[in-house]
Amino acid sequence: MATGSDKEDHLSKPLDMQGNGQSVGVQAVGEVEGNAVTPTGGPGVNHWQAGYIGRRGLDERSNIFFAAVEMTRMPMIITDPNQDDNPIVFANGAFFDLTGYEEKDVIGRNCRFLQGPDTDRGTVAEVRNALREQRAVAVDLLNYKADGEPFWNALFIGPIFGQDGKLLYFFASQMDVTERRSTLESNLQAQKMEAIGQLSAGMAHDFNNLLQVINGNLELALLSAGKTPAAAEPIRRAQRATLQAGKLTQQLLSFARKQRLEHKRVSLNALVVDFSDMLVRTLGDKVELRLDLRPGLPSCSIDPTYLEMALLNVVINARDAMPQGGVVTVGTAVVEEARRLANRLPPGEYVAISIQDGGEGMPPDVLKRATEPFFTTKGLGTGLGLAMVHGFVQQSQGRLDIDSEPGRGTQVRMIFPVAQQPRHEDGGLEPGTDAHEAGRKCRILVVEDNEDVRELAEAMLAAADYDVLSAPSGERALELLETEKVDLLFTDVIMPGGMNGLQLIEQVHASKPSMPVLVTTGYMDELPARGARDKSLDVLAKPYQHQDLLDRVHAALRARRAA
Repeated sequence: MATGSDKEDHLSKPLDMQGNGQSVGVQAVGEVEGNAVTPTGGPGVNHWQAGYIGRRGLDERSNIFFAAVEMTRMPMIITDPNQDDNPIVFANGAFFDLTGYEEKDVIGRNCRFLQGPDTDRGTVAEVRNALREQRAVAVDLLNYKADGEPFWNALFIGPIFGQDGKLLYFFASQMDVTERRSTLESNLQAQKMEAIGQLSAGMAHDFNNLLQVINGNLELALLSAGKTPAAAEPIRRAQRATLQAGKLTQQLLSFARKQRLEHKRVSLNALVVDFSDMLVRTLGDKVELRLDLRPGLPSCSIDPTYLEMALLNVVINARDAMPQGGVVTVGTAVVEEARRLANRLPPGEYVAISIQDGGEGMPPDVLKRATEPFFTTKGLGTGLGLAMVHGFVQQSQGRLDIDSEPGRGTQVRMIFPVAQQPRHEDGGLEPGTDAHEAGRKCRILVVEDNEDVRELAEAMLAAADYDVLSAPSGERALELLETEKVDLLFTDVIMPGGMNGLQLIEQVHASKPSMPVLVTTGYMDELPARGARDKSLDVLAKPYQHQDLLDRVHAALRARRAA
């Protein structure tokens, strides 16, 4: 908000005399530019913030100035503070276009009829103070149209005095700046998410290295413990906690950044059951969670962390649609052929996870835009929830299907293709590789700057009967590759103080184009876009499990053999 000078200061400012003295204006000289919109593109100097007129009255409407006011697309009104409650005594056609009201609904009423439940009372009080002090004022105010639709109003008000200095009218011009405000809020949200992403990225690498050491050594300890329940169960509990900690890190990163999806074979039923405690806590005391899970549901190949976040997003929307409480039902089902065709999905089997609420529902025009970025059904908000869900489902080769009617609730379905049956392969030594033909074990070069993580990877691979070399830096790895026979490069990405993993890969592929590479990192934001020549990097996220590492090494070596 900004206010102009009071009457005592007017005479010290440049005055603009018009009509041989019929009217005199107090020039703004840079004042009253406090709101988000500056119609002139910069601080106003020559426009009036207050005016003095020689004759009051609104009956003379035959001159060009009245025609100009009626023809302009900027909404304008005049109020009379000498009447009770400062009513509107004139409004141009653009004002009726903006608000949707008719003249009979406007003339004689105070402007407060434009206010509504979310109008900021503090801003209204500031406007009233400025009017009481007979000053110009500029604010952004949330107003409401005749049909109840909210809009952000850039409001400019200035006083008009008689020649004797008595206040006669207030003149106000307005502008719908809803789109501008929405863009501004979206940019602020994006900046906040970027800041979170940068903070998270800084800690994710080191934190995931710590989790990798903890979890990896727990796995090795579990192997040593054998089948003794008394020794094994505490280790399993510690493993579950470690994996949950790694999941929390990935969730924080994925809210702030676009991450690569790590597809895994997932049972939707098992995921919903495991995640139900979180959903219950999110819904609160007023909303009941019910599960309707289809027995024997086929698995699908998706990123479970992202699926949990998508599920949480939709459940939050369902909760917010029922402020008085109700029931949210999370169900799973096999997708029928008719629904597959309606969603234009390729032939195949599909499964769905659905979230049903008994809330307000959405009219068709809102439903049509529900997944647009920055469009929100909650009034003022970020509008990122369903857009993020839609993007995740699309990346997973699925579809987001939403059914909703006003007063009858909403059902959101996330549809995913059924995973192909896995082919069981033996791990360890790779028949057909150069190593086997030479009568030796497959040799893997582990490149990792963190000593504990490096030693853990060595132990995991050696336990699977691989021959392991290791290097603490990219430079040392290149030296080893010049003298040693290596079948696969397994490298971390972020290695401070020298060559990072992507630079190492580029140099290795320049001299050894067929060398298979497996990459590991705790922070995978747009990983392939950061300079690697090979845009299809095989990435293993930290913290990883022993079997995950062996499966990915096996697959990389098999891919080399097939090539």
